[in-house]
Amino acid sequence: MNPTILPSLIERFFTQRLMQQRNVSPNTIASYRDTFRLLLRFASKKLGRPPSRLNLTDLDARLIAGFLEHLETERSIGARSRNLRLTSIRTFFRFVAFEEPAYSMQIQRVLAIPPKRVARREVEFLSRAEIEAILAVPNKATWAGRRDYTLLLVAVQTGLRLSEITGLDRDAVQLGVGAHIRCFGKGRKERSTPLTKLAREAVKKWLTEPAHNGATALFPTIHGDRMSADAVQFMLSKYVNVAAETYRSLRSKHVSPHTLRHSAAMELLLAGVDLAVIALWLGHESIQTTQTYLHAHLALKEAALAKVTAMEGQKGMRFKAGDKLLAFLNAL
Repeated sequence: MNPTILPSLIERFFTQRLMQQRNVSPNTIASYRDTFRLLLRFASKKLGRPPSRLNLTDLDARLIAGFLEHLETERSIGARSRNLRLTSIRTFFRFVAFEEPAYSMQIQRVLAIPPKRVARREVEFLSRAEIEAILAVPNKATWAGRRDYTLLLVAVQTGLRLSEITGLDRDAVQLGVGAHIRCFGKGRKERSTPLTKLAREAVKKWLTEPAHNGATALFPTIHGDRMSADAVQFMLSKYVNVAAETYRSLRSKHVSPHTLRHSAAMELLLAGVDLAVIALWLGHESIQTTQTYLHAHLALKEAALAKVTAMEGQKGMRFKAGDKLLAFLNAL
């Protein structure tokens, strides 16, 4: 077998399938790239050959399964991250199925590797009082403090993802009637998110600040560069720690930029906004993703419970003997 077929397939997978045909986002490219970096290094070490000399047949189901186990045991990743890596590998092998159908048996065995079941955790979000406590911390007397306050306010009001926030440019903001922010989300999907009066005024004031070193980013660093995800996380953690000194409930919460996104969704849910609208607001691919917020909010469950008529004491109800087959199944 020609050993150059694997490098050629991987190159075409990224340049033709992902970039040209599917036009996926840079974040998706980076995720797939990292998966194949890890996989090729693992295979190279396992087989004693450099990545450029690996064959397609080397990446069989046994090696892929070993790679996934290596990620969990040696790199200590969770089931979600493991499944994400598996998704990248599956996408590649579906591409290979069309390019090299002669290897269909090997491909099917790789595609048959199942994802791991993941326990669905309730989303963590902040109350209105907790949000206000964090927003009160940035020092608005400084340039950085005004930037941080505006960034956090926009994040918690719009529910934009961290990558969407850091990717915003100054011209993405539309003020005046119908004030909104335009961004590109997952899968290069463009959407516009309206701004509240408070957020509109904060952004309007922020845009009067001089752009450092000709920065085009809406929230740049002091040097004019675009803020990194780590920088935003560090900034948020710093303010949360200060706010937690007076607002004790914050001490038990792990507050990340995504927590602000969850909080924005909860605010909309509590305001009675329909789930379909919230899904559009957040840029969710499916409304099923948005439904996780319904499960998370205890107050909504309690309100629903109060509307349910109690079973105790109802008249006119007759006992019906259970079916034997159903009783057997219920006892399992």
